[in-house]
Amino acid sequence: MRVLILGAGAIGGWYGARLIEAGAKVEFLVRSARAANLAQNGLCIRTSSELRQHEVTVREHLADDYATDLVVLTCKAHDLDSALGAIAPAMANGARLLPLLNGLRHLQILDREFASDNVLGGVCHISVTLEADGSIRQIGSTERLSFGARPGQGEIPRAIVDGLLGMRGEIIHSGNIVAAMWNKFTMLSALAAITCLMRASIGEIVAVAGGADLARWLYLECAEVARRSGFAPTDDEIGQALRILTAEHSPLKASMLRDVERGHRTEVEHVLGDMLDRAHALGVDAPLLAAACAHVRVHEARLSG
Repeated sequence: MRVLILGAGAIGGWYGARLIEAGAKVEFLVRSARAANLAQNGLCIRTSSELRQHEVTVREHLADDYATDLVVLTCKAHDLDSALGAIAPAMANGARLLPLLNGLRHLQILDREFASDNVLGGVCHISVTLEADGSIRQIGSTERLSFGARPGQGEIPRAIVDGLLGMRGEIIHSGNIVAAMWNKFTMLSALAAITCLMRASIGEIVAVAGGADLARWLYLECAEVARRSGFAPTDDEIGQALRILTAEHSPLKASMLRDVERGHRTEVEHVLGDMLDRAHALGVDAPLLAAACAHVRVHEARLSG
């Protein structure tokens, strides 16, 4: 299987390495600075137990006749507009697109740009970060990727299915990928909201009086939005989310908080803003979500001001 991965950051680099290890022919479409780093150091993956390094093929732009089987989209939501033009040649020549972005808002944009039949559903559950030296470090041990055709789409080509299922880790060919994406969206919104609002890890939040209750209330606000949208989390999903959001001594932070701490732009509108818009449209009272969203919007305003 031929795969083009847009971006070699934390998610793109991690799954690019997994695909290389599974035997796929992988190329990365990256900016010049990242291309130079990969040329000098290779793709370095760090876990608690191992260091993996791969020599990789990189491109900084695509020719009009560029063809591949699958494009994996791993950019930040605020880079989506530029990404559309960057991958356009591959999509025009018959590729399928697997977006691994947070939230749901990107699906409408991608459907409009490339036709919905070509845009798969995808969601990953993993905590990884791009270090200053260009290496990718895994935080924790969870590693799950779900992909699948969305309602109304035909079957995914067998070569793509087999290529993805050949990766290490927990890989799921989902028959209800939109529900899986909603489950991640709900959990992620609550995690981003509570850790950004409190500027702290989960362990630090639940260590103070009332912290665990705030985390629970925030999750339940988001879960009610999901329920009224037709994607109510199951009892098991609720229990798992609340265990994660109230775990004592947990170092877990949302990547949105790490972006705030580094003085970077965030995906606030794509995640918290979108969840809040849906809450308003559905009549869900979500004051904690609104407070968290406003908090991160102040950060964004400072960056742009």
